[in-house]
Amino acid sequence: MEKIIDENIQGQSLVLDPKKGNQRKLFIESYGCQMNFSDSEIVASILAKEGFNTTQNLEDADLVLVNTCSIREKAELTVRKRLEKYNAVKKINPGMKVGVLGCMAERLKSKFLEEEKIVDLVVGPDAYKDLPNLIEEVDAGRNAVNVILSKEETYGDISPVRLQSNGVSAFVSITRGCDNMCTFCVVPFTRGRERSRDPQSIIKEIDELVDKNFKEITLLGQNVDSYLWYGGGLKKDFDKASDFQKATAVNFAKLLDMVALKYPKLRLRFTTSNPQDMTLDVIEVMAKHQNICKYIHLPIQSGSDRILKEMNRLHTRQEYFDLIDNIKRIIPNCAISQDIITGFPTETEKDHQDTLSLMEYVKYDYGFMFAYSERPGTLAERKMDDDVPEEVKKRRLAEIIALQRKHSEHRHRAFIGQTLEVLIEKESKKSDAHWSGRTTQNTVAVFPKENYQIGDFVMVHIDDCTSATLLGKAVGIAP
Repeated sequence: MEKIIDENIQGQSLVLDPKKGNQRKLFIESYGCQMNFSDSEIVASILAKEGFNTTQNLEDADLVLVNTCSIREKAELTVRKRLEKYNAVKKINPGMKVGVLGCMAERLKSKFLEEEKIVDLVVGPDAYKDLPNLIEEVDAGRNAVNVILSKEETYGDISPVRLQSNGVSAFVSITRGCDNMCTFCVVPFTRGRERSRDPQSIIKEIDELVDKNFKEITLLGQNVDSYLWYGGGLKKDFDKASDFQKATAVNFAKLLDMVALKYPKLRLRFTTSNPQDMTLDVIEVMAKHQNICKYIHLPIQSGSDRILKEMNRLHTRQEYFDLIDNIKRIIPNCAISQDIITGFPTETEKDHQDTLSLMEYVKYDYGFMFAYSERPGTLAERKMDDDVPEEVKKRRLAEIIALQRKHSEHRHRAFIGQTLEVLIEKESKKSDAHWSGRTTQNTVAVFPKENYQIGDFVMVHIDDCTSATLLGKAVGIAP
């Protein structure tokens, strides 16, 4: 599936190297955002200490966990189909236990455990440290649940295992939760309020990755620009902090600068940004350091001021344009990608045209585009009628996708004839004679293998492209 459409609900079963002495087998599958995949690494680390090795064979598992996403209806339907599959296997292997983690856990705990009786275990995103106790309950024949949201938990003291890692790139979580309360989004209700992780624990985790020869890390959060460490606690309580805490606080720009300076040979990315929280100092830090990738994922959701207000997005169309202009002025070669929701309640044809005209102004490199689906528990579900007909949503979405394809190809064609630095990540899906890697702009490049290896930084001369991929030939190791 092309990046410009959607890559965020794909499931992936995860496995790590077996730990000697562990007898039980864990099958863990993740859906949704990068944060869910990062959380699964934390879960596997916790359970490795409880006697579990991971397996990719569902039929062999003693414990099956699915890390879930509630942000769109399609993701929830996918997870439900997987639960049907797990329970079919469970009939053959009655000793197997099934659990749900993540965002669906908090929202559907009663339905899963009591009404439908399709799982044994339900664990919310802030309760993974309680898994050993919950598994004891399940082993004793009782259902177990913990979906309590935390004001402090960041898992900063847990060293995640790297599940099915390519050994090249890894996620490092720096914040949890979200305070923005967009009317379409369930994240504040399923993951709680914003709190940030101690920068020293972040540095320690990156140290471990560098020691293992990882070449790229992505600083991860629901809203990375809101990162603010002042000694612990919720971001909303920062005003109550002492003068010393405020004077020594570390915001995202300072953290990014600190990491880039300490690891000059490590490629750095971050995601996801919120336009209302991204500041000029972050952009200036990006421009200052060559090892910070020149790519920003900057969701807009709609190009209409009226719909942005209905969504409780705390910025205007013009403020977004001003931010885009500053990015392009300070980092001329920066790639920008978007999230867009079409068919939000009350969206008119004029609102839709405003979105298309915004896309024409920015000309995004990539995009993640979806038709609006009502999410239970959100303000939009409680207060607004889902009044845009499905056929209108589909038509508008098709127009947005077609325009993004056009812009993606336009952006990619501009690279033809250039020689770009590419980090080799894996073998190409379409040819075992080619490598696949990414440029600093996050663009995928494919080229013949020759004598290069995964993890090499190579210079690739770009000869051609598709709307999603650059095609070329390596001309040597990057300096």
